[in-house]
Amino acid sequence: MSRESGVTAHGVRRSFGSVEAVADVDLVAAPGRVTALIGPNGSGKTTLLLMLAGLLTPDAGTVSVAGFDPVTQTYQARSRTGWMPDVFGTWDSLTAREVLTTVAAAYRIPAADGERRAAELLDLVHLSELADQPAHVLSRGQKQRLGLARALVHDPEVLLLDEPASGLDPRSRVDLRVLVRRLAAAGKTVLVSSHVLTELDEMADDAVFISRGRTVASETVESAGETRRWRISALDQDVLVAHLDQAGVGYVVEPDGGAGVLVPLSDDTEAAALLGDAVRAGVDVVSLAPAGGVLEQKYLALEEERR
Repeated sequence: MSRESGVTAHGVRRSFGSVEAVADVDLVAAPGRVTALIGPNGSGKTTLLLMLAGLLTPDAGTVSVAGFDPVTQTYQARSRTGWMPDVFGTWDSLTAREVLTTVAAAYRIPAADGERRAAELLDLVHLSELADQPAHVLSRGQKQRLGLARALVHDPEVLLLDEPASGLDPRSRVDLRVLVRRLAAAGKTVLVSSHVLTELDEMADDAVFISRGRTVASETVESAGETRRWRISALDQDVLVAHLDQAGVGYVVEPDGGAGVLVPLSDDTEAAALLGDAVRAGVDVVSLAPAGGVLEQKYLALEEERR
């Protein structure tokens, strides 16, 4: 697949009356990779995803999904897009199986193929035992899993996932991460929005950060983690701080009575060297670990810069 077959957005804007929900967004999500869309509430993430899904029209800018414009080439774009909203609306009178076969029919999949596809997907999202139960009896997490299956019915090239882990239990969250990585490995473009940044650390290859409707950063997860803060704590913090001062290591004592000291380190090797030096210097180190995930730290740093 070419990069153009993924998702691109350039200079995208969308307002609702006097409220500018998306002010200026640039985004690239490449095939075979998972791209995380990160931003605070009200930053325009869902509005952007709705435009990519062809459910809203941009006021300005250009959008391409799987090589097609969702506004002018609606059928071609939607037939290649799997859309999972943050809240899954269901036809309560239909069973889980009927929800999927109905969606399959909407995509013009022959009935027999739709039945087979529904069975495969119900097994994939661990809903086979509830396949013939009405959708209204499903829990929030089960409806989320059914929503993911619905997005996959027509084997789309592009997946747009808005808070897909919302309401999922821990086991289902792990299953979701594994499935998303498998879909990307198969060459699909996956764009996922989530507030659980630690999960995105394990799922995403790239990240696009937006704030107040604008793109503020875009990079790979690997490059975002080149320098991250680690938390080191000791039985006597004064002794630890004195050692760091003597060693010329930059640090920040955690505010608000935090028990540790934050140190910027580039990788595990540098962390191991810091720990070894401290122990040899007689510091009774209690723990040394990253102070949050890569994306969480990048996001917080951007928020601090913005303020």
